[in-house]
Amino acid sequence: MQAAQFADELQHGKDGVPVVMYVGVRALYEGGHIPGAVYYGAGSTEQGLSELKHYAEVLPKSSNVVLYCGCCPMEKCPNLRPAFNAVKDIGFARLRVLILPNNFNADWVEKGYPVRKGSEP
Repeated sequence: MQAAQFADELQHGKDGVPVVMYVGVRALYEGGHIPGAVYYGAGSTEQGLSELKHYAEVLPKSSNVVLYCGCCPMEKCPNLRPAFNAVKDIGFARLRVLILPNNFNADWVEKGYPVRKGSEP
């Protein structure tokens, strides 16, 4: 899903509040993330994937789940694909990826979409 579409969805509450999972590195999450996004670990590490799966396994399979990273250009991201596959394998019917082609700063922050800083969702 494109950033503008997702920002609109967050603002207008279409289809309820999605479960937003940030799957990059903690320092970038704390520097700025989508309000409400949770962080359980980087998708590029075994520990991060384990923590992410542990969190996701308790969610209803009908949850509206959106994953994003934005650490670098999407085509080179080491986190998104492994995290997507891990969460997909749990069986979510409504799993989507936020498309940030360049990075979170360029494709979200600089566009004026909402950002929260710190370690809390």
